[in-house]
Amino acid sequence: MSGNSWSVLLDGQTEVTRDLVGGKAKSIADMQALGLPVPPAFAITTRACLAYLESGAFPAGLEQEIDSALAWLEGRIGRSFGQGEKRLLLSVRSGAAISMPGMMDTVLNLGIDDEGEAALAAETGMADFARDTHRRFVELYSAIVLKQPVELDAAKAPSAWREELASLGAPLPGSAREQLMSAIQAVFDSWNTRRAKRYRQHNNISDDLGTAVTVQAMIFGNLDERSGTGVLFSRNPLTGENVPYGEYLPRAQGEDVVSGKFTPLPLDAMKEREPQAHAALLEASALLERKHGDVQDIEFTVQSGQLYLLQSRSAKRAPQAAIRFAVDMVEEGRIDPATALSRVTAEQAVAVLLPRLAGGDDSELIAQGEGACPGAASGVLVGDPDEAEKRAAAGEDVILVRKTTSPDDVHGMIAARGVVTEQGGSTSHAAVVSRALGRPCVVGTGAGLTDRVGQQVTIDGGEGKVFAGLLPTEIPTETADPYLGKLIEWLPAEIRAAVQPLDADGAGAALDVDGVLAEGSVEELAQAVAGQAAVRGRSLGNPEVVRGAAKAGASRFFTTPVLPAMLALMEERAG
Repeated sequence: MSGNSWSVLLDGQTEVTRDLVGGKAKSIADMQALGLPVPPAFAITTRACLAYLESGAFPAGLEQEIDSALAWLEGRIGRSFGQGEKRLLLSVRSGAAISMPGMMDTVLNLGIDDEGEAALAAETGMADFARDTHRRFVELYSAIVLKQPVELDAAKAPSAWREELASLGAPLPGSAREQLMSAIQAVFDSWNTRRAKRYRQHNNISDDLGTAVTVQAMIFGNLDERSGTGVLFSRNPLTGENVPYGEYLPRAQGEDVVSGKFTPLPLDAMKEREPQAHAALLEASALLERKHGDVQDIEFTVQSGQLYLLQSRSAKRAPQAAIRFAVDMVEEGRIDPATALSRVTAEQAVAVLLPRLAGGDDSELIAQGEGACPGAASGVLVGDPDEAEKRAAAGEDVILVRKTTSPDDVHGMIAARGVVTEQGGSTSHAAVVSRALGRPCVVGTGAGLTDRVGQQVTIDGGEGKVFAGLLPTEIPTETADPYLGKLIEWLPAEIRAAVQPLDADGAGAALDVDGVLAEGSVEELAQAVAGQAAVRGRSLGNPEVVRGAAKAGASRFFTTPVLPAMLALMEERAG
């Protein structure tokens, strides 16, 4: 939008940057430029967010720019916001430059009121759909903007819903414009929630970036029997297998999938119901993966058989998948080895080499769900995220168990060895965040597991199983894994020379960091390493120990396995 300071129209022609409009809006602009079906939208920039967070008020001119952008949006879609017989309803979504899935706030169906519900019912001939959309808006707006979560009685009239909110001290603003401004403010504020701060701290994301806001015309996955919503990954984010992977929830909106309150169907269900939309989705997925040179996570909605893409981003992936994606894409000629190495962290290599269930035992299986992030983890079931964080900090191994997870549970997920939920599928909040954190995760076990809080369990995040007790495990070796071997082969020669196995020549003369750490902390390691060129020990399997020793001057490392130390050293030397 020429001349604007705080907003950008996403018209497929205007060049935008991720830093300014966030990843979500950037992906909308990119998909529009490729000619893919995307609902029209505009973005309020991260610059506006930072100005708001600094002063506590919208910067001068922002509201006027929003009014102008709304008029543009109305013209693009032929609908009117807050009035008229053809209503424009909006989704208002956060979008940071660096993806923080599920950490900040979203409001859907904004713009509907009693008259809007009547207009929507008349337009579609579906009074139940219009009422359902109205209820969804009031519930989400109440939770996100008014900070008053409620579950409204769908059988009651909207006037009764408003009276209920007013009785709770959270009256619904009267005009759609006022609701929109408050929703944008709520998204700005969500940048500084506890969960968002904790996620940024864990992932070394700066607090100074702010979030953009994407305001987009609503498409209705809850309209009719030919409508639905889902998430598609261009490859399997659990195993890394090069096959599309996703879930579909008929007659639903996106929040139904992410919330984990409903268990979606496999993507094949969409193929059976809407084969043309399914084929168009796979075609778009392949195009977007080629365009970006990375595995994509695509949110989509189908309205009366027509496919719409809402967002595409680099997929959060389990550690095993991250390594397979990197190696496969080099061998397919899509990326070079240096890019592949930049997409695998030392921590992911550590996770792949963690113990796995020894298998073949007759242990008591107490729950069976869907594997959402591979790996084995044992500990005591804890049902409260605050308690999980507290007990983990005291040195206890805990498994966080919830009916579903929400952004408010992230600190407990970070602290836990593994995560289990009774509801939800492999694209739910629990699944996506666990993969981002590298935590073994099982979802959709069904009711009953939260009643076992306090019991010791072992989870298998690959098979989706939860066993009673602490089970024996085995440690995989990097030499037996062809994907890990490829990464080692592609590392720079100086890195491979600097990190050698524990039984290599010269290891015996190196400083024993295991002994040092037995007496002190990682922070105290620097003093012990000062003046030492070579260090050895299994504790160098911890990337933080490698980074600390490198900072203190060590240049040769003896440890087994070698890959995590090599990747940590490469990252440290790259700065």
